[in-house]
Amino acid sequence: MPTNDAPAALGEADVRHVAKLARLRLTDDEVTRMTAELTAIVAYVQQLSELDVTGVPPTTQVQVERLPLRPDEPGASLDHDLALREAPRAASDGFAVPAFVEE
Repeated sequence: MPTNDAPAALGEADVRHVAKLARLRLTDDEVTRMTAELTAIVAYVQQLSELDVTGVPPTTQVQVERLPLRPDEPGASLDHDLALREAPRAASDGFAVPAFVEE
């Protein structure tokens, strides 16, 4: 992770790479817009990293008074054939997923 004060520069190539990993098809206009939006997000995170948090204990858990639970009851589910028909890839009567992500 960079330790200098300048935020990491994001370019259109970075946005296209992330979109490819996420299997998103972006138009040139969307790439331009996402580049600007992600650059603003990275700048904001950089700004947050500059805060002095000396003496502030790390928060690992937020106390919740009551969890909004619902009864665990069986219900209607998606039809098996429809689910597989909508999948990008199917094999052995189930979803086919890659064993690793290629970069």
